[in-house]
Amino acid sequence: MEAAAGQATTPILEIENLSISFFTRAGEMPAVMDFSCTVMPGEAMGIVGESGCGKSTVSLGIMRDLPGIGRIVGGRIKFQGRDMGEMSEAELRALRGSKIAMIYQEPMASLNPAMKIGQQLMEVPLIHEKVSKAEAHQRALEMLNAVRLPDPERMMRSYPHQLSGGQQQRIVIAMALLSKPALLLLDEPTTALDVTVEAGIVDLVKDLSRSTGTSMIFVSHNLGLILETCDRITVMYSGEAVETGSVKDVFDRMRHPYTQGLFRSIPLPGADKNKRPLIAIPGQLPLPHERPQGCNFGPRCQHFVKGRCDAAEIPMVKVEGHDNHFSRCVRFNEIDWQALPEGAAKASEPVKVGEPVLQIDDLRKYYRVAANEVFAGGEDRVVKANETISFEARESETVAIVGESGCGKSTLAKVLLGLETATSGKVTLAGQEIQSTGVGLRDVHTVASIQMVFQNPFDTLNPSHTVGAQIIRTLEKFKVGKDTADRRKRMLELLDLVKLPRAFENRRPRQLSGGQKQRIGVARAFAGNAKVVVADEPVSALDVSVQAAVTELLMDIQRRNKTTMLFISHDLSVVRYIADRVIVMYLGYIVEQGTTDQIFSPPYHPYTEALLSAIPIADTSVVKKHIVLSGEMPSPMNPPSGCPFQTRCPRKIGEICETQTPPVRDLGAGHRIMCHLDVETLRAMEPVISLGAGDHGAPEART
Repeated sequence: MEAAAGQATTPILEIENLSISFFTRAGEMPAVMDFSCTVMPGEAMGIVGESGCGKSTVSLGIMRDLPGIGRIVGGRIKFQGRDMGEMSEAELRALRGSKIAMIYQEPMASLNPAMKIGQQLMEVPLIHEKVSKAEAHQRALEMLNAVRLPDPERMMRSYPHQLSGGQQQRIVIAMALLSKPALLLLDEPTTALDVTVEAGIVDLVKDLSRSTGTSMIFVSHNLGLILETCDRITVMYSGEAVETGSVKDVFDRMRHPYTQGLFRSIPLPGADKNKRPLIAIPGQLPLPHERPQGCNFGPRCQHFVKGRCDAAEIPMVKVEGHDNHFSRCVRFNEIDWQALPEGAAKASEPVKVGEPVLQIDDLRKYYRVAANEVFAGGEDRVVKANETISFEARESETVAIVGESGCGKSTLAKVLLGLETATSGKVTLAGQEIQSTGVGLRDVHTVASIQMVFQNPFDTLNPSHTVGAQIIRTLEKFKVGKDTADRRKRMLELLDLVKLPRAFENRRPRQLSGGQKQRIGVARAFAGNAKVVVADEPVSALDVSVQAAVTELLMDIQRRNKTTMLFISHDLSVVRYIADRVIVMYLGYIVEQGTTDQIFSPPYHPYTEALLSAIPIADTSVVKKHIVLSGEMPSPMNPPSGCPFQTRCPRKIGEICETQTPPVRDLGAGHRIMCHLDVETLRAMEPVISLGAGDHGAPEART
């Protein structure tokens, strides 16, 4: 017992004043500076911050897997008491994949597309433990069961491309855990996954960590995920740790302005686009060679005091009365944590919703796939991408469309934009039917009336042309303005509209940040005075602080122009904040629709209930019902009979669900649910998300 107790007090990982630099032609670029953290046995440490802050570089430094231009230039990393800098290359190789394992963001980066899953899994015990092939095969099967994959024998015989993204990520987790590592590094392991799959992966990682005693470092930009998975948290900014402590201390009693800025940028329960708008962090993350004197966060901080915050390098300072809580701020004891920054968005009156602008009646979109295009052969197959879609969107209204990948959201957007034509049904835009008219046959006015803001701003801009030229080209296409001078004037007004300096007219896309590129995408979408803007995951590729700015920008322009917005997203926290009404899709069907308040309160469709349970919420006072869906969404090429959700539904009531398509029940005030459960059962459902009782209250530094 004494030995065990002594062992428990020895950290698995100690990082002391770690500094990592990249050496380029331009010289040394410090990427991580003076970074320290300690991870105890069985403990999970979360590392959060914006892109470019050094989170992933720390993980690669631990693995000694830095790119050729990267080098550890200061400090040390001790693993199980041993300094890794003093280990030989052979010792480090023996550690990687056995004692320390890493799960990357993109599972295919870790899988060999030419090898079967079984071979790849068996390699781990074969190489690291020199076991027999029979034992390696058995252990691989057992681990596939542990990560809850169906039919492990079939999985072993499959190639990576034959599995879904969620299944691939489970394979990578199985591979990482096969050697029973003492430390598991997870670098954004769920970013590319649907929210329901993410919930399953998070649940799995927590269970496996608990059962194996593995310590974890969880790198993420998602504060809600950190709350659900970690014991402690380190917040990074511009290469430095700026705050570290227990999750509860940092979430509820944060003591660094950057941490507070992150929380103010995300739509937590209680945020309201009219009464309590999000507050974006001003400015940009400094480039490594442009870091300011003193506090790196100083130029963006509302509490900055010249002559004090920029006088010297800022050390980590202990926060008295808290559990091992440190902050890299010299003023945290003097700050009024309730004070809002100057220029913060003020409350505004709710926009009055007008008449319907877009009406969709019984829309269907089918794709016919020829037999020779289907691996199984046989006769032609029909993919029902959209089935009996009916809803309307009014002037100045935001209608959110949510659901997992493959539910038909993007197909619906393509039909609306004329990139596809409908199989049947009717789509009316401002009184004109457009469902059968492809974009090439639409008149200029119709094309300008319905525009799109895409998920990835990088793919929508021509790298060879200036920003101004690209916006002017859009104006020419939409026949806006009498001549070049008139269009240039309108282009500059659009830059003002999206809150970019007019000097950006002469910049090329490579000179812009991700958030700035997305603003250009927004400017082009609104260039022709669009009546309807389809925003397809417009903020999911952006950092949380930039997300807040772009979200507020979209709503500002919508209020000014009385635009109707269709907001396609899988992030229900953003949807709750931005949407007036919500449409929930599953396998081509609308399974529930109603106002945002109706969708987020019982009665729910069972699928909506599961979606809400899967939202990671960065608020310690929130209590969530735990629902993890089993299995994957069926293929639209081979949908189940009866209810489309019956293969995964935790509330399935029997044969009727398997044989009959459910009726659409009208629960009043426009709230409709497609389900066999009777209205009384639906109304008796308990809330998925609620504020817990106790001493939580409003976190003191977050408001």
